[in-house]
Amino acid sequence: MSLTIVPVKAASERKQFITMVWDLYRDDPNWVPPLIADRKKLLDPERNPFWSHAEIEMFLAKRDGKIVGRIAAIVNWAHNQVHNDKVGFFGFFESENKVSTAHALFAAAAEWLADRDIEVMRGPVNPSINDEAGLLVDGFDDPPQILMTYNPEYYATLIESYGFTKVKDLYAWKLTPDFLSPKLERVQKAVRERENVTIRTFRFSPKSAFQQDIEILRDIYNTAWEPNWGAVKMNRDEFNALAADLKPVAAKDIVLIAESSNRPVGFALALPDINQALIQNRSGGMVGALWHLLTGKKRIKRGRIIVLGVVPPFQRRGIDAALYYEIGQRMVVDHKYTEAEASWVLEDNEMMNRAARMMKGEIYKTYRLYDKTIKEN
Repeated sequence: MSLTIVPVKAASERKQFITMVWDLYRDDPNWVPPLIADRKKLLDPERNPFWSHAEIEMFLAKRDGKIVGRIAAIVNWAHNQVHNDKVGFFGFFESENKVSTAHALFAAAAEWLADRDIEVMRGPVNPSINDEAGLLVDGFDDPPQILMTYNPEYYATLIESYGFTKVKDLYAWKLTPDFLSPKLERVQKAVRERENVTIRTFRFSPKSAFQQDIEILRDIYNTAWEPNWGAVKMNRDEFNALAADLKPVAAKDIVLIAESSNRPVGFALALPDINQALIQNRSGGMVGALWHLLTGKKRIKRGRIIVLGVVPPFQRRGIDAALYYEIGQRMVVDHKYTEAEASWVLEDNEMMNRAARMMKGEIYKTYRLYDKTIKEN
């Protein structure tokens, strides 16, 4: 059988790049179909400000005319400038369970990256570490939470057989209502008094207050995450675009800002796991998504803590515990969630992993990022 790898050029091919996943996952009960409109926006240089400092080339694998795989090669020039390296990325990887198909896709991506003087190929990221990142390698028993990746178990074998090796694991911690322990309550109360900490909700209106708080969140995010492995600051346009995407699904009382003596020093963002409703939207259409969100709202019994961070001068003072307690109270008491996911957390982020253990969390999903040298310096 004839296998060919073709770059995506036409609009029709871009749509095929997005929709080919239905053939791979149609019968998987844990797969949550993506929203086709969201994927189009994510990949559109005119509508996603990430592409102002990044390049992408997409490839389709065809066997006897049938699409059996895809990959994107990505250069994030901002990443290379910040980290002073020559790393390129692969993302949106999907493949039939054939080594020949996966290897041909990786080879196409590697060649495109090497032509741009890239020395190491890393992934998967879709399309950056600020978006969906990592290959699911453990925890295939239930569907992914909102904005987390999902893939068949055999993908790890395909990736590793090409010579990729693990560079970093990302953890998803499961938290149940009993993490709101008397000990955590005492700790966070003492922290609030000692550090003069107050926690308030993010202001979604009026527009001027919303924009002011967006700037506060962006400043904290870029400052708190700057020392982290692989982190790249988000510019104003990127952060505003992310805020606009998340605003319609956010629960207004579980986006929190911590202030010490009226100075913003940390924030926590949790989202309802709308995947519990969207898993029923098998077509990936926007109208169907709205219908399932409207009629399936009562099925949402869990939430994902996407971001929780404190600026470096105020770290290791317990402010993270106060944020966890406050957001946990609201998720459990007000929203009646039966569980929460804190994800993702770098495997070597001792401060956050220690906090999750203190809250009786368990690592129930692991995601992996891989590296492969594709060009010697």
